[in-house]
Amino acid sequence: MRELLVIAGLIAFSLPATAQDTPTRVTPEALKWAENPAFPKGVLIATLVGDPTKAGDVVVLRIKFPPNFQMPPHTHPYSEVVTIISGNVGTSHGEKFEKKGEPLKPGSLWVYPAKHAHYAWTGNEEGILQVQFVGPGGIDYINPADDPRKK
Repeated sequence: MRELLVIAGLIAFSLPATAQDTPTRVTPEALKWAENPAFPKGVLIATLVGDPTKAGDVVVLRIKFPPNFQMPPHTHPYSEVVTIISGNVGTSHGEKFEKKGEPLKPGSLWVYPAKHAHYAWTGNEEGILQVQFVGPGGIDYINPADDPRKK
């Protein structure tokens, strides 16, 4: 009986890894965009891979920022790798929003460590980002008044 419990436990713990070892293809037209209450109004998110609520899951999201948008300074509990898919997107780090530097073009990539304050903005066109991290997800705004969940 004990051996069965050990085997059952091993199988249960391996399910997230097994799910991520499954061949997956995602086409742009198959994405299901939705608002997320943790992000400002107008931001749309599509989950491509993984479950952002599960610890240890590799997660890949697409995030669509509207034109002339400013994402307030915030942190995440995870390190993230961000790639610009379309549009030009500016990004910088710190606890105060300041447009520092030129917006980055599609194909550009940045990495921010866990709990590192950063922010982003778009110009006259929407920007689509691909964000990769290991779950669980989360976002904490530097200024609590910027958190749409508290409005």
